[in-house]
Amino acid sequence: MNSRKLLIAALLLAGFGAFFALDLGRYFSLAFIKDSQASFAALFEQRPGLVLLVFFAGYVAITALSLPGAAIMTLAAGAIFGLVWGTVVVSFASTLGATLAMLAARYLLQGAVQARFGPRLAEVNKGIEKEGAYYLFTLRLIPVVPFFALNLLMGLTPIKTWTYFWVSQVGMFAGTVVYVNAGTQLAKIDSLQSILSPGLIGSFVMLGLLPLITKKALGFFKRRKVYARWNAVRPARFDRNLVVIGAGAGGLVSAYIAAVVKAKVTLVEAHKMGGDCLNYGCVPSKALIRSAKLAHQMKHGSHYGLADSSPAFSFKAVMQRVQAVIRTVAPHDSVARYTALGVEVLQGHARIVNPWTVEIALNDGGTQLLTTRSIVIAAGAQPFVPPLPGLEETGYVTSDTLWDEFARLDEVPRRLVVLGGGPIGCELAQSFARLGAQVTQVEMAPRIMIREDEEVSALACKALEADGVSVLTDHKALRCDRTGDVKTLVVAHQGSEKRIEFDQLICAVGRVARLTGYGLEALGIPAQRTVETNEYLQTIYPNIYAAGDVAGPYQFTHVAAHQAWYAAVNALFGDVKKFKVDYSVIPWTTFIDPEVARVGLNEQEAKEKGVACEVTKYGMDELDRAIADSEAQGFVKVLTVPGKDRILGVTIVGSHAGELLAEYVLAMRHGLGLNKILSTIHTYPTLAEANKYAAGEWKRAHQPRRLLEWARKYHDWKRA
Repeated sequence: MNSRKLLIAALLLAGFGAFFALDLGRYFSLAFIKDSQASFAALFEQRPGLVLLVFFAGYVAITALSLPGAAIMTLAAGAIFGLVWGTVVVSFASTLGATLAMLAARYLLQGAVQARFGPRLAEVNKGIEKEGAYYLFTLRLIPVVPFFALNLLMGLTPIKTWTYFWVSQVGMFAGTVVYVNAGTQLAKIDSLQSILSPGLIGSFVMLGLLPLITKKALGFFKRRKVYARWNAVRPARFDRNLVVIGAGAGGLVSAYIAAVVKAKVTLVEAHKMGGDCLNYGCVPSKALIRSAKLAHQMKHGSHYGLADSSPAFSFKAVMQRVQAVIRTVAPHDSVARYTALGVEVLQGHARIVNPWTVEIALNDGGTQLLTTRSIVIAAGAQPFVPPLPGLEETGYVTSDTLWDEFARLDEVPRRLVVLGGGPIGCELAQSFARLGAQVTQVEMAPRIMIREDEEVSALACKALEADGVSVLTDHKALRCDRTGDVKTLVVAHQGSEKRIEFDQLICAVGRVARLTGYGLEALGIPAQRTVETNEYLQTIYPNIYAAGDVAGPYQFTHVAAHQAWYAAVNALFGDVKKFKVDYSVIPWTTFIDPEVARVGLNEQEAKEKGVACEVTKYGMDELDRAIADSEAQGFVKVLTVPGKDRILGVTIVGSHAGELLAEYVLAMRHGLGLNKILSTIHTYPTLAEANKYAAGEWKRAHQPRRLLEWARKYHDWKRA
């Protein structure tokens, strides 16, 4: 704390101390005010301006210092100045004093509190920025929180000073009038409690209900405004309770939930059921990864006491296996299955005509028009293709198109360039390198997997390079050239250009939400990088929701399914009860070898957000099962609250890290700490023991040393 802050804090403490040391509280009693009422009234008659000014200053000082006596002074204002002038003086003095108290708390404490608890207060800050005026107005009308405490607490938030001032002025006005008016009848008042008659309490309750009624009314008029241009086409009846656009993870789960609760639901898919995950992402990539891992293990048979051997395989057969895996999983997401569940599935292109009508251009010809109470947009995402000069001429594939394109090849591409150092790029680069391709991975950032800790990125890079991938970080792709059959990628690095020849190029630089082609533009639904939604996944039209990659902020299949529950339930039952989507515990895994799995904060994010944490690390090279499997690489890293076992985040690098992470996801979701994990029996020998041993490392670092020293003395005494 700097010298100026120390001075202000000292002055505030001095004023507070003087109030009690000099027993100034005796002047703020009902008895004193009643005894002195005549004297004050006479003085006001003689010098009204001076009395008003002194009273105003005193009231400001009392409220600014959060001293007891404001209620008595409000009564005194009514008794001395009458209803009109008393209300004016108290209204402005109380607001000014409250604002000064808020600013003092902000100046002295806000920086330290936000630095210490910033991440935990992020949602509070966001709520205050969005609806701070409403919250403050509610509390000012009916003081659930004492005003002095409210002044101090609001000073720790980012609420604007002017907003605080005028909302306090308006919010406290009704209560001020009630108390000042009571003061005009001071002779009839025996105690502060006598003011709080049943009628007055009822009045305050009604005041408290006012913001709720106001919010409902504002919501009504807001909906009326957004729907205004569509009122003429609003159906009197609806064909469906819910229409879902897109049959990926978000759409399938939304439709499933609607069918389970017996709603009439239609699911519309323009292309393949199962969406990106089944057809282009999770399923095919994991099938490829498994084949590539087996090839890798055969090449390194000596690690298992066997002979190293070069695997003989047909690349076409490998890609056919990938397609076979897709076909095997496909019935889980099929038209037949969802139809049997009670979902009407239409294959065609959907377009939202108005907030209650969806037009479907069916794949087999014809058009169908459906009216519906609610709509869930689950249109997913697609690979982003950078505007790289020459890229179209040389040709490329994405994580979506490579499965069909490479299935036509007889051999693995000899020279393969992978653009992108994120999870998708890393998985594909390692897999194709293990199958014999000469892979060059290009990433413009200083390291691959930039969202992970530096040691995780380094370990991932080492693993890829061990499999033959040439990892070029800090290399920016400039253009593609083609001379005859020779295709070249030109990259820039440290001021110079480098040319990389390739036979195939994979664009894996990220994915973007599908935002066009189904009616958002005509309805005016905001969509920049994703469809904009509120915490209930509603768009600007309360009956139109979005879920999955198209809504963000995470592009994971399991998050899409998670959001789908909220979107479907809110769409069907939102008039009764709505649920805010919960992103508090989101896990993810990058399926390179060794796998990288994470939930919550890592060290990098903790530093960026200023979150104090304690790091506990357990190396997989000490785990019996990992040693037996010849996969003793990686670690479990747990971030906890300093001195406590509450988990803030976990990063696991190692074999089956994605499966190991589930225990920590469960623990974080239900508030279980490391002590609970440590006390849980884990089967020996399993990889899951790593979680218990990591908890044991934390426990060892927090031994009750003083108690153990007494235990040692006790045992010494027993031996004697």
